[in-house]
Amino acid sequence: MFKKYLSKLEIIIAFAQSMLTPKQFIFLSAVLVGISAAFAVIVLKTFAHWVFSFATYVSGILKLGFINSILPIIGILLTVFVVKRVLGGTIEKGTSQILYAVAKKASIIPKKQMYAQIVTSSLTVGLGGSAGLESPIVITGAAFGSNYAQKYKLSYKDRTLLIGCGVAAGIAAAFNAPIAGVLFAIEVLLVDVSISAFTPIMIAAATGALVSVIALDETILLSFRQQQTFDYHNIPFYVLLGLLTGFISVYYSRNFERVEHFFEKLKFSPYKKAFFGASVLAILIFIFPTLFGEGYESIKTLSENDPGQLLENTLFDGFRNNSWALLAFVGVTMMLKVFATGITLGCGGNGGNFAPSLFLGSYVGFFFSKFLNLTGLTKLPISNFTMVGMAGILSGLFHAPLTAIFLIAEITGGYNLMIPLMIVASISFAISKRFEKHSMDVKNLAKKGHAFTSNKDTNVLSTLDTNSIIQTDYLTVSPDENLEKLVDLISHSNQVIFAVVDKDLKMIGIVHFNTIREIIFNPYRVKYTLIKEVMIPPIEIISPEDSMETVMNKFEKAKVVFLPVIKEGKYYGFISKSIALEAYRAKLKSMTIE
Repeated sequence: MFKKYLSKLEIIIAFAQSMLTPKQFIFLSAVLVGISAAFAVIVLKTFAHWVFSFATYVSGILKLGFINSILPIIGILLTVFVVKRVLGGTIEKGTSQILYAVAKKASIIPKKQMYAQIVTSSLTVGLGGSAGLESPIVITGAAFGSNYAQKYKLSYKDRTLLIGCGVAAGIAAAFNAPIAGVLFAIEVLLVDVSISAFTPIMIAAATGALVSVIALDETILLSFRQQQTFDYHNIPFYVLLGLLTGFISVYYSRNFERVEHFFEKLKFSPYKKAFFGASVLAILIFIFPTLFGEGYESIKTLSENDPGQLLENTLFDGFRNNSWALLAFVGVTMMLKVFATGITLGCGGNGGNFAPSLFLGSYVGFFFSKFLNLTGLTKLPISNFTMVGMAGILSGLFHAPLTAIFLIAEITGGYNLMIPLMIVASISFAISKRFEKHSMDVKNLAKKGHAFTSNKDTNVLSTLDTNSIIQTDYLTVSPDENLEKLVDLISHSNQVIFAVVDKDLKMIGIVHFNTIREIIFNPYRVKYTLIKEVMIPPIEIISPEDSMETVMNKFEKAKVVFLPVIKEGKYYGFISKSIALEAYRAKLKSMTIE
């Protein structure tokens, strides 16, 4: 029955495509992709909230968090089972795969990502894994956009644009924050778009947010309505919070990477690794129950008038009214969050770091302001610092200050905190950027030479294949031949540079026409001058494995227009700077989203 309705819908869309202009069809497509992404959000969020409510109810009966500890083990083991039995044994995690698809795979995302992320992340996070649903939501939205574009045979530019629409709609629906959705798509993923491309992305984000508002219970979303007035006298403390969140972002990024590497090196089977990691996670959640799931409920609790509720039904229930005990609990929890998330994802679970960044940021903001208040040094608005701290960590981890600023502004129901948000997000971003060149999403790509960043030139060059512009048909000469041989080659070809090679094809020098121009018009010197007497060593050498960014840097350093290529120790060919630039211009034109 479902397939029948889907087939009819596809016929209607195909008919609309034939009747509408390309731009009009993109607008329609943005709406449809936005709706699809929003429904993925509704499924994930509802399931996760239902499981959390169930676990909280049972935990209240037992008076200890036994159920909270058992569920993550079940969830992670089920995730590994689904990946092994249903999804072919592997599943890509993190939004970096979207960047890679845009840069290296012509914006083509596998069909299975339209459902794989929903199933696995709902099992992991829904059953208490200490990670977030936003990254799976973003990947699912991007997969909807990519596969929709493939279905209706849209161009690379339009595929990329619809990927951005799916991403924006996913974030917008998850937080009821359409502006943040648009900014996330542009700031993190589509770093080079024209103003005209904003329109379909905005349409998709608005659609996603609207569907979410209509169909999703507001209590499930992360939102705040209680905030205190901004006092400009607190600006120095917001500056300090920006510095603190910046350094904690670096702490989180590096320790998360260490935990992932630890699990990568384990020689366990997937199920043993999952059970081992989930068991460690279960212990952490038993002691610190707020590490269970996304943690959005505890963020709301921190921003309210009675944050001591966090200690209810925990081992520290007796200290519920002790402010210093609560502060210690919050401080330890915020430092352990990175390990809980790293274990969740490293041992086989699926999720992302978006929600953990908000969790950590709220805890940092609360800890900072509460500590200063308890010491009597000042009287800070704790709820404001709790919310602004989220922007600091989000900006520092994802290198996305605009997304961080507007996301928190939207979920707090107003823009009264705009100034402190701008201060904290920008300082945290600057600190994080100083110690971590790439965001968490880009770091793994960068290590593989696939970095896709906010630098337009780097982005374009990363998509070019060095091998595709190597010219291997250049004629070579021997060092012991005289210039008569070289003059004959010049007169019968358009070649102006020659590699000098020995009998084993090892290059020992190069000869450029310009360096022998005066000699070749002197018959005597041509006859009695050997090539080895006029050859020069190459200033730089290229390997076929070098990235195009490396190639262009070597051209810039050498100040030449040709560079020789050496493969496995032997001469292989030349790269012309003019051909490299032409390939760059052609790729730039094809990648520009208008």
